[in-house]
Amino acid sequence: MTTEFPGGWSSFDYEITGVARAVLKEALDGFVGVNYVPSAFATQIVAGTNYCFLCTGEVVAPNAPRFPALVHVFKPLNGKAHISEIIRIKP
Repeated sequence: MTTEFPGGWSSFDYEITGVARAVLKEALDGFVGVNYVPSAFATQIVAGTNYCFLCTGEVVAPNAPRFPALVHVFKPLNGKAHISEIIRIKP
């Protein structure tokens, strides 16, 4: 995966790497109410790494409908990854 220009976002990668999966898991640690399953991700190298995960979200409730969402995560150079924004994608 390569960045198209310095500081720019990479293209979406539809094979979730172990590193990307671990970053999302770390950011969602303690997050309750909705499960997010990634299907693609993109990165942006800054003073750390920004991740944008294309996910399927599902509210933790019986028969809850699934919905697409973008989960933005920041992983600093030193420290824990955290959610910076979640955008529910509407048709």
